[in-house]
Amino acid sequence: MTLPMKPSSTISRRRFIATTALAAIAAPRVLTAQKSEKQLVIGEGEHRYEVLHNWAQLPDKYSWQTTHNVAVDREGLLYVIHEGRENLKDHPSIFVFDAKGKFVRAFGNQFQGGGHGLEVITEGKEQFLYVTGYQQLKNFAKLTLKGEMVWEKRAPMDSKLYPANEDTKPAKRWGRDAFMPTNYAFLPDGSFYLADGYGSFRIHRYDKDGNWKSAFGEPGKGDGQFNTPHGVWIDNRPGRDVSVVVADRANKRLQWFTLEGKHLKTLDGFILPANLDTHKDVMLVPDLSARITLLGKDDKVITHLGEDPAWREQVLKDGMKMRGSTTGEEWVSGKFLHPHDACFDPAGNIFVAEWVHTGRITKLRKVG
Repeated sequence: MTLPMKPSSTISRRRFIATTALAAIAAPRVLTAQKSEKQLVIGEGEHRYEVLHNWAQLPDKYSWQTTHNVAVDREGLLYVIHEGRENLKDHPSIFVFDAKGKFVRAFGNQFQGGGHGLEVITEGKEQFLYVTGYQQLKNFAKLTLKGEMVWEKRAPMDSKLYPANEDTKPAKRWGRDAFMPTNYAFLPDGSFYLADGYGSFRIHRYDKDGNWKSAFGEPGKGDGQFNTPHGVWIDNRPGRDVSVVVADRANKRLQWFTLEGKHLKTLDGFILPANLDTHKDVMLVPDLSARITLLGKDDKVITHLGEDPAWREQVLKDGMKMRGSTTGEEWVSGKFLHPHDACFDPAGNIFVAEWVHTGRITKLRKVG
């Protein structure tokens, strides 16, 4: 995993806080489940959210092992994937919760040690779960919502980007010639884009059956180039031409492309944008450096949820020791550590998965 870097002092809309906020950090309070945090609201105007940390309640027989991504199905069930540990082969990597945060089922032990991205997609009358695996897994797969495997694939050798055996016996290594897929974006016809966010730094395009068609992008800092293209999404918000948007994480920006991969626009002003989602005319950008950004239909910032530069500095210091906390005693309600993914549900609520050792799933219930 590419580790977060210390944020630049030139990030736009960054607001420095007074010493009173530092005092608040020095005496944090951690709220759990859905107890006394019912009055904790963040955001602005119509984009205000009640914060429910640790909303998803996991049975004692399972453990969180670094939460990564989230997705909601049409029945309102939330799917959560965690990275898991390679030495715990019998432990599931995917958990499912109902609309109240109650545990429903678990599966996906084959993704232990490398579980990463997931999306729920409707195909005809059925829904399917698409998963990516990195680390030693180096795969992507289509599953039923109960966890049965439909197909599994590895590196697209037709792209000529990967060495021999990357699709059959991939070595556990990183590099620009490695295949390390991170996330998906789907078109209405079932075809999709796959971000090789930790590997070749390309965006691959596949047909609805998972056959490789083409790729775009390359490593670099210029327009159309990437440095950890971690998230990808189809931007079909009203009043816009449909495009592909990429969270170019280590380049601290978003980039938009035509469906054919031609660069359209670059938007700077982020820290480590990790993923993307949309609801009506709002775009959601979880940022691995302790905040979540909402963009309006004109791609201007509506608000940064949880934004607090002093808190972010606290989170990132000492080798990010805080993310490894086993108790969360240092964490502050209404603040984030490392939002790795976030998604909307149909009502406009937001679910946040954070890249922390013990896992954390927060529900932001829309009240604005």
